[in-house]
Amino acid sequence: MSRMVPALSRGLDVLELFLGSRGGLSAPEIGAALTLPRTTVHELVKTLQARGYLRTVDEAGYRYELGIRTFELGSLYRAHLDLAREGRLVAETVAARCQETVHLAIRDRADVIYIAKVDSTHTVRMVSAVGHRLPAHLTAVGKVLLSDLPAEQLVALYPPGGALPGMTPRSITGVGELQVALDEVRRTGLGYDNCESNPDVACVAAPVRNDGGDLVAAMSISVPVARWSRSRSTELTDLVRDGTGQLSRLLGHRPAG
Repeated sequence: MSRMVPALSRGLDVLELFLGSRGGLSAPEIGAALTLPRTTVHELVKTLQARGYLRTVDEAGYRYELGIRTFELGSLYRAHLDLAREGRLVAETVAARCQETVHLAIRDRADVIYIAKVDSTHTVRMVSAVGHRLPAHLTAVGKVLLSDLPAEQLVALYPPGGALPGMTPRSITGVGELQVALDEVRRTGLGYDNCESNPDVACVAAPVRNDGGDLVAAMSISVPVARWSRSRSTELTDLVRDGTGQLSRLLGHRPAG
């Protein structure tokens, strides 16, 4: 196990005390509960307050409760849970129509995380799991999610001239090559994985947008190359677009025009 950061652990310990508190906590109560020195408690509490994770609940400023930032984080987590639940329901419909594996994924910096999956009914199918991570640049869903980022964020993730990790002989390993692929996603609204993360699997993906028009997830259909063809690609493209359109509508998205 990697070494834990003591200061961060103590800060999280402070926040977790409020899970069982209804009327707020004072600094002495926090110190007693965690057996921490008064100076340490003061520094932790003031830092958390400055960052919006705690706020005072009395005029004297002696008692604290959870602040707005914890609400924002909790709301984001809840949104992902809702997205996963609704996404799985739509993925089940898509998978039933094509009998192939359907994934829903979100981005975490330069990785994608699968938050929903419905397996193919075929014996030969893609092996994956909810919670699994992959480099975004090697996946169809990842290219879709990266395509919507502002240029400065892409540069921060993928500095020009840098090398990218590969997983198969067909993997994108250069930033310039990735930029070309993302330009194609922006043009077509579709992302492809041509055996780049798995030498035996091809994927097509499309974007999922919320009521504000933000790209919040991507859905893909994954197919063993033995069942991939030009006509099958066209069929699956239509299906994944139908699926993401349905899920986007459920999230409140209304396309312009």
